[in-house]
Amino acid sequence: MIFCLAILFFFASDQITKQLVTAGMEVNQTIPVIDGIFHITYVRNFGAAFSILQGKQFFLITVTFIALAVIFIYLIKKIRDNPRILSLSLSLIEGGGFGNLADRIRLGYVVDFFDFRAFPVFNVADICVCCGCGLLILFLCYIEPRTKRRLELQDDKADFHN
Repeated sequence: MIFCLAILFFFASDQITKQLVTAGMEVNQTIPVIDGIFHITYVRNFGAAFSILQGKQFFLITVTFIALAVIFIYLIKKIRDNPRILSLSLSLIEGGGFGNLADRIRLGYVVDFFDFRAFPVFNVADICVCCGCGLLILFLCYIEPRTKRRLELQDDKADFHN
């Protein structure tokens, strides 16, 4: 079950980076890495992406927990059938989702710190979820349809020769 190790890796990466930020910085403190372009800024996000649903922690925890449980059960049940890219995309979503869920349950907010100034501040978990969703979209819109067509063509050739 390599996907479990991947989920654990993504979750741990998120939690370790958040721990480093919270241990070494004050809330709203910013450290310029590339001044005016990229900073490390410690903020507390009491909402979801782009700070929507501020103060709706119970709702966010419940919805996140249900979504992560469904994805995890799917991964376990379909482990042998899933293409690697699908398992990787879902593992990224799981690891990142668990990272932010852990913050919400433990702290009541999510720790964010990557600050590109022209974009909302985010964290490693957010990167994992976004990359996982991007891979999932790529898989569903491009890879899976091509694979199905290829299999259908093989079946048609086999029927023709019989």
